[in-house]
Amino acid sequence: MHFDETLILKDIEALSSEEAIRVMAGNLFEKGLVKESYIDAIVAREKNFATGLPTKGYSVAIPHTDKEHVNEKAISVGIMKEPVDFVIMGEEGETTPVKLVFMLAMNESHSQLELLQRLMQIFQDDSILNQIAHEESRTKVKDLLLNLLQVELKGGELN
Repeated sequence: MHFDETLILKDIEALSSEEAIRVMAGNLFEKGLVKESYIDAIVAREKNFATGLPTKGYSVAIPHTDKEHVNEKAISVGIMKEPVDFVIMGEEGETTPVKLVFMLAMNESHSQLELLQRLMQIFQDDSILNQIAHEESRTKVKDLLLNLLQVELKGGELN
């Protein structure tokens, strides 16, 4: 799985959840990790199946979409300059101000489920979310998440 400093976007300025998602998905597309169809597909999926999650600290969102739009597995982290409202998962019309977006590009459903479960554990620790939100170094964010997600980098890629 790809996860490096180029997939950690800091100080994203967006006025809406869709704008934030398009910035992050566009970055994944520019890197060749997803097909162009991924951008519209992930926006559409977020409208139908919201991914905003209120947490004790900063609210998070985990937008993702179907595997046919993915070239290579990747995770991207977006840190909003100012929180952006995302609709809360399982709620209609209720929003939460999201500071951290974890965008998943997975080509297998079982690996996506496993990654989601690991992320959910991280989301329960507001001190970790606070650390990610305020860390200046992309490398430190990457190293922290790799350690917490218990994944290994091999030749620049995660497995």
